[in-house]
This record gives sequence, C-alpha cells and structure tokens, in this order.
Amino acid sequence: MIVLSRSAVIHSDEIEITAIRAQGAGGQHVNKNATAVHLRFDIRASTLPDFYKSRLLAASHHLITQDGMIVIKAQQHRSQELNRQDALQRLESLIRDLTRVEKARRATRPTLASKKRRLEGKAQKSQTKSLRGRVRKISE
Repeated sequence: MIVLSRSAVIHSDEIEITAIRAQGAGGQHVNKNATAVHLRFDIRASTLPDFYKSRLLAASHHLITQDGMIVIKAQQHRSQELNRQDALQRLESLIRDLTRVEKARRATRPTLASKKRRLEGKAQKSQTKSLRGRVRKISE
C-alpha cells in the first residue's frame, strides 16, 4: 500500500507486478532468472481521488500510455525484490511529481535601487568596452 496523502492511497491489489527476464549483460544469472519487474497501474480503474486521476491523465509523460496505464520496468538491481521496491518507489514519486500543485507566481516590479544598480553596471561595462578601442596616435 502506498500512502500519498490523507485522502489518496494506492492499495496493493490495484498494482499489477510481473517478473520478467532482464535485458542486457549479466551472464548466466540474467539469462536464467526473472529478476526484472514490470509494474502496471491503471489510473482510471484506481481508487485515487478525481483530482489525482485528472492530473495524471492530463500529463504528457513517457510512462503513461494513451489508455491511462502507468507502465514501469525496473531492472536496475540483481534481485527481484529490490527491483520491485524500486518500481513501487518510482510509481510513488511519479504520482507525487505530476500531482504537485505549484504556488501561483505573483508578478512584482523591480525596486528603484535594483534599477539604479542595473543602469550603473551597464554604464561601467560601456566605459570598459569603450577603452578597448584602437589607440590613436597623437600628432605633434
């Protein structure tokens, strides 16, 4: 069971986890044992609140399919249990990230002192650059 907030909980029976063989190098262990994990979570069929469902379905993320399934493949570790924990942790962090409500930004104006500092800096930079020009000969 994953607890996201007081109102949002994902029960273990909503998550489908299957063991598969991992890809890539690893020798005999990788070829014989199903250590990788495929996690599938159906957003529409879950018991998540409507706010969570709408935010997840509206998000454009590579782990969310068109029909509202979150598919996570974990094969980082050598043991199936560690890969299972990794997949569950990635599911939790994905849901938390996509449903986080950002604080609304209020537009502010720069202060008078910051405007003066900016203009003084520009004047100083202009003065420095004007001194970089070609040196003229003074005719006697």
